[in-house]
Amino acid sequence: MKLPVYTRSGAEAGREVELDEAVFGLEPNDHVIWLDVRSIQAARRQGTHKTKERGEVARSRRKLYRQKGTGNARAGDAKSPLRKGGGTIFGPQPHEYSVRVNRKTKQLARRSAIAHKLSGDAFRVVENVGLDAPKTKEIAEMLAGHKLADQKVLFLTAGRDDVLYRSGRNIPKLAVQDATQVSTLDLMSAKLVLVEEGALEALTETLRPKGKRTAAAEA
Repeated sequence: MKLPVYTRSGAEAGREVELDEAVFGLEPNDHVIWLDVRSIQAARRQGTHKTKERGEVARSRRKLYRQKGTGNARAGDAKSPLRKGGGTIFGPQPHEYSVRVNRKTKQLARRSAIAHKLSGDAFRVVENVGLDAPKTKEIAEMLAGHKLADQKVLFLTAGRDDVLYRSGRNIPKLAVQDATQVSTLDLMSAKLVLVEEGALEALTETLRPKGKRTAAAEA
């Protein structure tokens, strides 16, 4: 599979990059995407919700009135869950929401997410940006050249690039991230994925199934 390389201005650079079929050429698996996204979203939940039960409410334990002779229904203390200010019955308690997903499933989920982007023409390779200092204007002009100024874009870089991150953090709907650290949720949330040409190799190595070799290596 081959993809054209685009310049920062949005025009084709006149060359193509070869994509590894083992990573970019598979049939997407929607179920593993759901598994991984559910795991990521569950891990973000704090799980600190808490309501006070009967034994934790600061109320008197004295019997409110005598058992018989008042004409009212019998009642115990003010901590009763049936009374205002009393404890909560079966209320939420702190607990962990994490859902475990193994490494192979996470890899397959990310490959499947990229396959969806490729099939929808939402995966684009651009030349390396390489800014010497943070310049938001440069990144904004690049997005405008690709006609992506008002769309949710994920920009994958070759390794951690603080300059590019600081250049794009003030631009609405743009997320700049290291290609090796991207998640399935990041990929699926973006309208279009921009990948630096230099980040393709790192992304391929991260997502390649164990035991699979590149076509160049087999040759």
